[in-house]
Amino acid sequence: MRMIDPQNTVAIRGTRHANGAARVSRRATIRAAFAGLVAGWAIQTPRRVGADEAAPSDSAPEMVDIGGRSIALECRGSGGPTVVLVSGYRDTSLVWTIDFADSTPPRTMVMPAVATDTRVCAYDRPGTVSSIGENDLVGRSDTVPQPRTLPDVVEELHALVQAAGIETPFVLAAHSLGGAVARLYASTWPEDVAGMVLIDAYSEFIEALLTPDQWQSLVAFNAGLGTDTVVPIPGYGDLETIPYGSANAALREATARTPLPPMPLAVLAHGLPFEIDEPPAGFTASTLDDSLTQANRRLATLVPDARYFTGAESGHYIQQDQPELVTEAIRQVVAGVREPDTWYSLQSCCAD
Repeated sequence: MRMIDPQNTVAIRGTRHANGAARVSRRATIRAAFAGLVAGWAIQTPRRVGADEAAPSDSAPEMVDIGGRSIALECRGSGGPTVVLVSGYRDTSLVWTIDFADSTPPRTMVMPAVATDTRVCAYDRPGTVSSIGENDLVGRSDTVPQPRTLPDVVEELHALVQAAGIETPFVLAAHSLGGAVARLYASTWPEDVAGMVLIDAYSEFIEALLTPDQWQSLVAFNAGLGTDTVVPIPGYGDLETIPYGSANAALREATARTPLPPMPLAVLAHGLPFEIDEPPAGFTASTLDDSLTQANRRLATLVPDARYFTGAESGHYIQQDQPELVTEAIRQVVAGVREPDTWYSLQSCCAD
């Protein structure tokens, strides 16, 4: 694992945007951060907005039939490898394209930035929602019954890749629970994946770092916040529901059966501590945050020469707090896939 200081070696330093930083910070609460699975509105009922209220987008998504139902897929740019963006728990793909902070001056978000270098695609999992201002924008994919399992989600992504004709091998860039999706996908279909970017990703390593009592406390804490509760969205269907910690067994089995092959891998971790009023029993705010940081560092040991970045200005939603850092990490991995020697020699990012 190579420790890369993004402020010095890749000339990235995020800035706080006063116009919207508080809003983004509220969204990235402890419920999203340490669970890696819960959005701030998880125990509320999202309201599906009308078309005239929808957030702006440069292009309408393609509705891809995966066998009796459709998944909303948006692709931009050209060239290869294609980058497939995988959102976190209950988040739509808008998290990659729209500045939720409504910053001044406007920022270029991850998807449009990556599209200047290569083809990039993002999709909505069923039951996902993005909260922008007072609007809850429900994902555009067809609904499915909830709850689901991580293997369900991975099978769905594979069906989408095949039905949409996304060229393989591609790069997976994934946030939070999406990181678990990316890892299980890569272990199940290793020939499809040439590189990965894991952004404050959920992993089974958090359980391994805790005592059994601490783990059960964390599971109960998240369940109490609504992670495991199926919430109906009026006029749509069920909110995405994957019980907290239920992915761990599948991740352990996949890692043991099919370890990740050597590939360009970048791991990004939040740098701002999370505000916790009442942490789970058996934890302090600092010990819980330390556990997540250690879990991120373990992700960077999955393959040789992984690069580890800390978003010094970021909470859990690094793609919103420091989109330029996520974009740079993706660009480095894409460069490493195109010219593998540059990845292992660091020439793609750090040569004089």
